[in-house]
Amino acid sequence: MDRTEETTNFTAEERQAMKDRAKETRAARSRKKKDPEEIRREGEAEVRAKLAELPDADRELGERLHAMVTETAPHLVPRTYYGMPAWGKDGKVLCFFQPASKFKVRYATFGFETIANLDDGNIWPTSYAVTKLDDDDVAFLAELVRRAAN
Repeated sequence: MDRTEETTNFTAEERQAMKDRAKETRAARSRKKKDPEEIRREGEAEVRAKLAELPDADRELGERLHAMVTETAPHLVPRTYYGMPAWGKDGKVLCFFQPASKFKVRYATFGFETIANLDDGNIWPTSYAVTKLDDDDVAFLAELVRRAAN
């Protein structure tokens, strides 16, 4: 453990995610003056670039999730979120893909932020561990994205 880790208690991956988020926040400020289609194109390019950087297993999951979200809720805008692929609405993140490699954990995660309309009683899940995706899994997540995006 290096001296920085001892004093901050953040891993190198967590510090990088915070740097990514700060960069995204600065970029979002400049986007307010841009055309919505330009924002979408830039976001699509950012997500595709992030996916291309991933190890094979994460990249395959991420590409399949990206295709599913794009097909299920085409009005959501692709973007990055803490350096991860995400999709948003009204300038806020609705759902995101956290690759296993991002924080060196054993499974990837597909999660929803608080703007997602997934409320179901007093408690409900907001993220799902993902190790692989079959057609039934994609259909399950697509239905959640559909509900969340409305």
